[in-house]
Amino acid sequence: MTGEPDLPAAPDLPAAPDLPASPDLPRELDLSGEGDQMHPTDRPQPIEDADLMAGSELSALVTLAEEAARAAGELIHGGRPERLEVDTKSSPTDVVTQMDTAAEELLRKLVGRRRPEDGLLGEESGPQAGTSGLTWVIDPIDGTVNYLYGLPQFAVSVAVVTGDPATPGAWSTLAGCVHSPATGLTWTAVRGGGAYLNGRRLQLDAPPALEGALVGTGFGYRAARRANQARVLAELLPQIRDIRRFGCASIDLCMLATGMLDAYYERGLNPWDLAAGVLVVTEAGGAVRGLGELPPSDLMVVAGRDPLLADLAGLLLELDAGRDD
Repeated sequence: MTGEPDLPAAPDLPAAPDLPASPDLPRELDLSGEGDQMHPTDRPQPIEDADLMAGSELSALVTLAEEAARAAGELIHGGRPERLEVDTKSSPTDVVTQMDTAAEELLRKLVGRRRPEDGLLGEESGPQAGTSGLTWVIDPIDGTVNYLYGLPQFAVSVAVVTGDPATPGAWSTLAGCVHSPATGLTWTAVRGGGAYLNGRRLQLDAPPALEGALVGTGFGYRAARRANQARVLAELLPQIRDIRRFGCASIDLCMLATGMLDAYYERGLNPWDLAAGVLVVTEAGGAVRGLGELPPSDLMVVAGRDPLLADLAGLLLELDAGRDD
């Protein structure tokens, strides 16, 4: 058909590895309390300038993020009970299971044992202050509704940031991991050190024009917000190639970084949805922003590569996609 934009080449994904039946944690993640204890002089000092951190320090952070994400992934995937206990949070469609709570507790123990001076911010149990200048931002199950229904698009997201993750624009990710236990796909990134999928470095190609873009998005939990998102989507859809909605923001961002989406936008995301995925996108050559001059926040997150990123963000601003509902 004339006038139809060329389709991009399909990304060359590695085969998903077989997952072991149960987690086999390395000694340094032992939770018994009998392992080596950190000497007071070895404890991390407050971070004054994250850019001065040595590469070995950043490597240790991403290694811990991946180890913790994989361990939590084994718990929620291999240890999933036949019947999940389900509760709700902000609305009847915003669910949490006992596995969300158990996985976050595991992550807090794993990270807290190795990095006792760092702060922690988890989706299910809130903030825990630290003294090092670093905060671990964790989502034990991103995509809980998918997990509840047995769909594979759920992930564990673990990231370490500087600054206050509760304040948009005031924090920056140093290292992170998004692990998809159902598929075996694991994305990692280190600031200044690149983004990787199962060890293969990612680099985004030049994006298509807006009319040829495959765009990912997500929807909120409250009816009023969904109504506005539906209005925006109805006006956006005729101007792009197509839309995809997978229900897991961290995987959406990583799919963009891998070339499986051209752009992504969503309103209502929290730091734990973003912290690891944002770094994967930026280290793959993309960018993440809000609308207008705003940083990415719960008001709006737009990700991709320019000029597509700028075009999509401009169109969303025209459509009043970030308006209060």
